[in-house]
Amino acid sequence: MDHEAVVRQKLTEQYLLNELSPQTRDEFEEHYFDCPKCALDVQAGVLFVEQSKLVLAEEPAAAGLRVPTVSSRKPGWFAWLRPAFAAPVMALLLAVIGYQNLVTIPQVRQSQGRPEVIQSWALVNIGTYAGDNLPAITPAPGKGFMLLVRIPPDGGFSSYIADLYNPAGKLEWSLTFPAIAGQDQWPVEVPGANRESGTYQLKVRGVTAAGESKEIGGASFELKIQK
Repeated sequence: MDHEAVVRQKLTEQYLLNELSPQTRDEFEEHYFDCPKCALDVQAGVLFVEQSKLVLAEEPAAAGLRVPTVSSRKPGWFAWLRPAFAAPVMALLLAVIGYQNLVTIPQVRQSQGRPEVIQSWALVNIGTYAGDNLPAITPAPGKGFMLLVRIPPDGGFSSYIADLYNPAGKLEWSLTFPAIAGQDQWPVEVPGANRESGTYQLKVRGVTAAGESKEIGGASFELKIQK
């Protein structure tokens, strides 16, 4: 599951509203653990829900608001969307958004802006048989790494799609990037996650301007998590 699909399908909102199917929910959770942007969105949404519960649990001020009695039926998470709660909820939402924009996001951007030497990387040649001599990467637990993906040049494609599969053969993520004339190597930064050691496979497809997809090839590499 790629970030563009998450944004396009509004999966973060559906996740917070508990509207996703079990399979889509599992795929989204795997995605946001590896995606800082989606992780921030989920954290802000959960914080908003929890803080709204605290605000609405307090005695209302002299504004004529009445706290409804608790019935035998358990209310949903979003009972605070009723009109009587619109003012305090909107105020809290603005506070959460302000905190995220003024504090959380700048801190993340600042940390991402620092130069850093990537010590864990490997060169993977798509469509080339490597035999038993697979490139090995030894990142620390939870840390990311770099893949230098070399793709045979082909002027017939306008973009590429790279799919990474874990040792169990399950798709971990997909990445779409443009094909550039004269370029045959792309650096792909893989974000940190709780991965297992084993053999991972990267498969690449080429996409024409007409939208037709063709498999180009794949390459495997060995991931050895440091202990």
